[in-house]
Amino acid sequence: MHFLTDRKRATGLGAARRGTGRHWSMTVSSAGLIVLVPLFVFSFGAMLGRSHAEVLAYYARPVPATIAALTIVVGFMHFKNGVQMMIEDYVHGIAREIAIVAMICISYGAAALAVFALVRLALQG
Repeated sequence: MHFLTDRKRATGLGAARRGTGRHWSMTVSSAGLIVLVPLFVFSFGAMLGRSHAEVLAYYARPVPATIAALTIVVGFMHFKNGVQMMIEDYVHGIAREIAIVAMICISYGAAALAVFALVRLALQG
C-alpha cells in the first residue's frame, strides 16, 4: 500500500458529484430568504396586536399572503437541505437513512401545513 502515490490513493475518493448542486441550491435559497424574511417580518409585524377581523382582511390581500407563503416554502426547503447535509456529515449507518427520510417528511409536512393554514386564513377574509 505504501508503494502507491498520493494521487493514486486519492483517486475515486473525491466528491460525490452532488456537492456543487446542493451548494448552489443553498446559496439561491439563502439569497431569496435575505429578501423574503424582512418583507415577512414587516408585513407580519404590522398585524401583531390587531383584531382577528383585521388580520383576516389583511391576509385576504394577495401581496401579504404571497410573501408569507413564499417565506414559508423557501424557508422550509432551505431548512430541509441544511439538515440533510448535516445528517449526511455526522450520522452513519441505517440511522442516516432513517434521519434523512424523517427530516424530509417533517419539512414537507410542516411546509404543507403552514401553507394550508395560510390559504384557509386568506379565504376566510
